[in-house]
Amino acid sequence: MITPAQAIPTETLLEAIVRILGFALLAAGSGAGVAFVYRWYSADAIPEGIAVLFGVALVAIWLNTQTALQQAIIGNTGLLEPGTAIYTVGAFAASAVAADGGRRLGDYLARDVFVVATPRTITEVTQLVRSAGRVVTVELPDDIDDIEGYDPVDESVKADLAGQTFLLPRRLTDEELRERLIARLERDFGIGHVDVDLEPDGTVAYLAVGSRPAGLGPTLAPGTVAVALEGDPAADASPGDAVRLWARGEDGSARRVAGGELRGTAGDVATVALDAEDARYLESDGDYRLVTLPGSPDAERDLVSLLRAADETVRTVTVGADDPLAGLSVDSLPVLVLALEREGDGDAEHWPLPAGDVRLAAGDVAYVLGRPDALRRVTERTLAPADESPSASADDARSEDADPATDRTPERPRER
Repeated sequence: MITPAQAIPTETLLEAIVRILGFALLAAGSGAGVAFVYRWYSADAIPEGIAVLFGVALVAIWLNTQTALQQAIIGNTGLLEPGTAIYTVGAFAASAVAADGGRRLGDYLARDVFVVATPRTITEVTQLVRSAGRVVTVELPDDIDDIEGYDPVDESVKADLAGQTFLLPRRLTDEELRERLIARLERDFGIGHVDVDLEPDGTVAYLAVGSRPAGLGPTLAPGTVAVALEGDPAADASPGDAVRLWARGEDGSARRVAGGELRGTAGDVATVALDAEDARYLESDGDYRLVTLPGSPDAERDLVSLLRAADETVRTVTVGADDPLAGLSVDSLPVLVLALEREGDGDAEHWPLPAGDVRLAAGDVAYVLGRPDALRRVTERTLAPADESPSASADDARSEDADPATDRTPERPRER
């Protein structure tokens, strides 16, 4: 015989509603508190699930403790009766909703409190940190040039850079401050190459940027192409190995098709860099075999590939009749002279890697390797005298709060 459901007394119903409201307030308070603390510690909003879980967990601990110590958690209703189940589900549902509301309230209050107490503009931050003598402000100019010889940077990136203000450590030398600014620009804006001139007071006198070439194409030497073909590269073959391509002739004999440099493998597919003339003899449906050679690719190809991927680049400099470069020794230039072409009585003389005591003369054509800033000094003829040392006034101004007993090492010129 099925016992009919008994009606819940009014007193028990009111007690359940009051307790559910109490649990909701407990969850809301805990959610608000944990959201406030999280915002204070990390300056970010707490994830929704964490605040709700924290609020509901306190209610669950309360109910479990009450169940373990008492025979009933609401009035005289048994633990296994439907009324107890409805009460428990209602308590958890109300607590979850209240905890989410508390999370929003706590995060809102934390933002208002910390926004009032935190400097909100770059001027306030600068004044706050400058008062302790910790930083120097570097503001980028509105006009940003492209580095000659490098791929240009997107105009949107240059627009984002224009007028930007950076706070850098104050106790740095001129060269250290410049290197720190270059590192920030390359890291924060994804710029490949930066050429910048800084005044002693931190003012940017000149700024030019260039992008770093990506992909396989920029690493190929002139007159070479990269071809993906189906072959059987050795298991331990790696990019950079010198290889030869072999195929079967119509009579079944093996014939050498071309030679090149292995650039990558994916299963039976290999990417090989080879001469453009040799690539014409490759067939789209050909079956090739790759033979790895013990030697390395041509030195010229390796050099060009390295230069295209490096920060330095090669420029051609022609020395005029009244050129300031005339009479200067090769070793005094801030760049590396790879080759020197000089007009002789008949044919032109070519000097690869000239000695450091060789002096430039009118009519010489020099092939130089260097970073953008060094190349600009050579091409614009703005070389400083060899005995000129960096101005110490800027270092003293940025280090005016430093300990007088602290040792300083003089700035050394950039190595070529």
